[in-house]
Amino acid sequence: MSYVVKWGRERLHFPLPPPDTKLAAIRHQLAEYTQLPAQSFKLIHAGAVMKDDNAPLSAYGLKPNSTIALVGGGESPPSSTKRSRKHAEKSTSAERTEASTVAQIQGELDAVRNNLLPDVDEFLTALEPGATSTSTAPAPAPAQTTGLRQNQLGGRQQDLALEHVRLGELLLQALLRLDAITTEGEWEDARRERKGAVKEVQALLDRLDGGWRARKAQRA
Repeated sequence: MSYVVKWGRERLHFPLPPPDTKLAAIRHQLAEYTQLPAQSFKLIHAGAVMKDDNAPLSAYGLKPNSTIALVGGGESPPSSTKRSRKHAEKSTSAERTEASTVAQIQGELDAVRNNLLPDVDEFLTALEPGATSTSTAPAPAPAQTTGLRQNQLGGRQQDLALEHVRLGELLLQALLRLDAITTEGEWEDARRERKGAVKEVQALLDRLDGGWRARKAQRA
């Protein structure tokens, strides 16, 4: 799970700490990343300034994929006309870029795990023999495990076909986004993270397509 930080034109992804973590932890993390003094910028979430660094993140309603705006203290990455300072900033920027790249990859993978994996599992469950009745009405399922999407799917071939297409397209889009994330030659951590993420998403897509092929073979 991750959250997004808007810093000037940049959109940065960071792992989301536990709800009882104090805001100060995020402030120090962002100060280290941006190389800005910790008290030189404001953090804004849902239109309100996050003032109390001692308050837990739960007090601000921070959730996965929430967006925090970082303003003040040099809203966008600083530039300098001095050659020596530019060189130092370039070195710092390179270090931050690998960290932000790893966070971006983790954010993409978290989105797949949280948003697509449950839907794929429900879809494959709906394909299982006996999961639905042979009538046009959906078969009953336990109230605790039957979501809105599962009720909508029923057992009808048309509904299942549309859901297969939807999930397949979303997983392919996730693979394309991961493939578009560039890693420099010496960024071993970023390359390893991306390779693992691509492998996991591809395996989920293979599960989806394999289940659908088995369903079609049974009906042939």
